[in-house]
Amino acid sequence: MSCGIKRIFAQNLIEMSTNRTFTMIKPDAVENGHIGGILDKITSAGFKIVAMKYTQLSKRDAQEFYAIHKERPFFGELVEFMTRGPIVAAILEKDNAVEDFRALIGATNPADAAEGTIRKMYATSIGENAVHGSDSDENAAIEGAFHFSGREIF
Repeated sequence: MSCGIKRIFAQNLIEMSTNRTFTMIKPDAVENGHIGGILDKITSAGFKIVAMKYTQLSKRDAQEFYAIHKERPFFGELVEFMTRGPIVAAILEKDNAVEDFRALIGATNPADAAEGTIRKMYATSIGENAVHGSDSDENAAIEGAFHFSGREIF
């Protein structure tokens, strides 16, 4: 899908719904066997999975997905980390999805994350923090469109 078509698709998703968010279970959590535990935590919190896939980012994909961070000193490490193994990408649905999911995953630094959050339970460091969660409705739509075509979302 071309970048222009992805933007139009993402804009349509924003207009259709503000009750969706995007997540990735990152390579560290996949490697450590936490997919089931994380998905259970997500669904137990009332999120409906409307799209999901087990996949691996190429270097180009990771660079594009994290382009907002390209000037930061950790960009190379982030790309290396996100391409070292498979991920689980998913679009989740629930009222107030973005804010509720950000609360469920907890602080980026697992040492600062609240008890019972996904990162407190499954992350090992700031860099290997188990899961990604969109930070806005707009980014949720853009990130979802990056990973899924319209026919993959239910």
